[in-house]
Amino acid sequence: MKIQTRPSWDAYFVSIAHIVQTRSNCIRGSRGAILTKDKRIITTGYNGTPSGIKDCDEGGCKRCLDREHNKVKAGERKDLCICVHAEQNALIQASYHGVSTKGTTMYSTVAPCTTCAKALINAGVVEIVFDDQHTDNFGEKLLKEAGVKVRKYI
Repeated sequence: MKIQTRPSWDAYFVSIAHIVQTRSNCIRGSRGAILTKDKRIITTGYNGTPSGIKDCDEGGCKRCLDREHNKVKAGERKDLCICVHAEQNALIQASYHGVSTKGTTMYSTVAPCTTCAKALINAGVVEIVFDDQHTDNFGEKLLKEAGVKVRKYI
């Protein structure tokens, strides 16, 4: 019997974040995030429309729909997007279920955007481990300025 190499905690949690992102229905791109504490998963989140709203892939998000028809370019008309980000959904799920996010670590498929970074700071998340860079690195700068440890998964 061949003995498999045991993954590091970072490898383990980042791979789970990638599995979580497969639940996304956003046409523009899927994202996944998990919140952990003491090496235990406390919540997960993926990007998509709010509960009870038609999904992106069913025409629920005007920005995604317009992107499909080449009317909106990347980075434009964010005001049309109704999707909740993966990081936001992970925080919302913690709140919904009464779980504290103070002192948690987030593993994400992408570095947080500025809006998510602000929410993560105020939620008490102490560390972010991400797999891919975000097009806007201002979120990372805010996190670091607030004393949140930010690491790119290697």
